[in-house]
Amino acid sequence: MKDSERLAYFLEHLWSKGFKLTDDEVQFIYFGHKYTNATVDHVKLAVMFTLQLQLSFNRSFYISLLELFYQHEVVHEEQALSLLRQKGLIE
Repeated sequence: MKDSERLAYFLEHLWSKGFKLTDDEVQFIYFGHKYTNATVDHVKLAVMFTLQLQLSFNRSFYISLLELFYQHEVVHEEQALSLLRQKGLIE
C-alpha cells in the first residue's frame, strides 16, 4: 500500500470516529507531511497527539510534533509518549 493511501485510510478512520477535519486541515496535514519529509507513521502520531492534547487540530502544534517525531525517529506510540513526557508536554 502506498504512503498516500495509508494516510488517507488513517484520516478516514479519524472521520469515522467523529474527528471531522475540514478540507483545509486535511490539506495542511498532507502539506506538513511533504514539508518535513516525515513518514506516514510520524504524521499519524503527530495528528493523533495534536487532537488529543489540543482537543482540536492546531496547525502549528501539529508541525511542531511532526518535526519533533521526525528528528527523534519516533515511530511507535510508546516512543512518542516517552518523548512528550520528557519534553513536559504530558505528565
